[in-house]
Amino acid sequence: MKSEPPAAAPARRGPAAGRWFDGLADLSPAYFGMVMATGIVSLAAHLGGLPVIARVLFALNVAVYAVLWVLAVSRMLRFPRRFFGDMIDHLRGPGFFTMVAGTGVLGSQFVLLAADFRIATMLWGVAIVLWVLLTYTIFTGFAVKESKPSLDRGINGAWLLAVVSTQSIAVLSALLAAHIGPPYKLEINFFALSMWLWGGMLYIWMMSLIFYRYNFFALSPGDLSPPYWINMGAMAISTLAGSLLILNVGDAPFLHSLLPFIKGFTVFYWATGSWWIPMLLLLGFWRHVYKRFPLRYDPLYWGGVFPLGMYAVCTHELIDAMGFDFLRWLPQTFGYVALVAWTAAFIGLAHSLARRFGLIAAPKA
Repeated sequence: MKSEPPAAAPARRGPAAGRWFDGLADLSPAYFGMVMATGIVSLAAHLGGLPVIARVLFALNVAVYAVLWVLAVSRMLRFPRRFFGDMIDHLRGPGFFTMVAGTGVLGSQFVLLAADFRIATMLWGVAIVLWVLLTYTIFTGFAVKESKPSLDRGINGAWLLAVVSTQSIAVLSALLAAHIGPPYKLEINFFALSMWLWGGMLYIWMMSLIFYRYNFFALSPGDLSPPYWINMGAMAISTLAGSLLILNVGDAPFLHSLLPFIKGFTVFYWATGSWWIPMLLLLGFWRHVYKRFPLRYDPLYWGGVFPLGMYAVCTHELIDAMGFDFLRWLPQTFGYVALVAWTAAFIGLAHSLARRFGLIAAPKA
């Protein structure tokens, strides 16, 4: 009788495969911020008269969105403990809201750049489902955890991604309501109004805690991470949602009855977001120039690109809604700044990936 051949030894992972699995395990939940940033810079380019750039970024964003979903689902299946553990981590958990905001921004691109309301409506539905699941999972998890960090170690600007995700649904709802006929036009406008109001209340709650953390706890350069730019971005997207509701006032009588309130709060949001810009620039100067904190690529920097593009877009729509023609110079200025920031972040991503997979040498210690 012939002897059985020995069982094959399990295949070993090569260096590239090892780096792939390590990268997948450590994948930041906030990586959908790249979809948010790319989408809003695309819309800023569209409104700023740069249609070619807008279309290229739109096509790129569709690809990035698909790839990130593949990676996110792969991480959930391959590393479920890490994936769901991040969801109830006070610092990493809010990053999951970039999934909602990225979906909403991409849906807005389909409305404004492609006039494809079918896909936009599908993305709107996905965003709503994600918002419900993540909102009640994350905040319930935070509430019932037995071991919780102190305020100075447990909160940062990324928490305001919950506000951005809420307002991204309000924005997409308002855009869809403007292009949909009866019988759902009133209902969708009311839903947009409700999400806009909830997002504003959520900002007040969270910003109170963040402002308290700023001023009553020691702040090191490492603590001042890029998501603090969401302090401004959350107000910018709230301004955009309010401006779209003002433009939709002819489609919904109840919006007309609330018009002074909506206008007042929309300007209030824009003014608050504008106040943050010099403050954030000063803190960035303190972090990188005075304290010499190294400036290197981090996926969280996409959360810093998004507010710049959103400020350009929201100001453009505010001008149309309120007739503030004296602000015409702002959208184009911030649109170019956002495009430069997006390019820098994209170069950083490409460099980071090339170094991870050994295409370029890692810097010597």
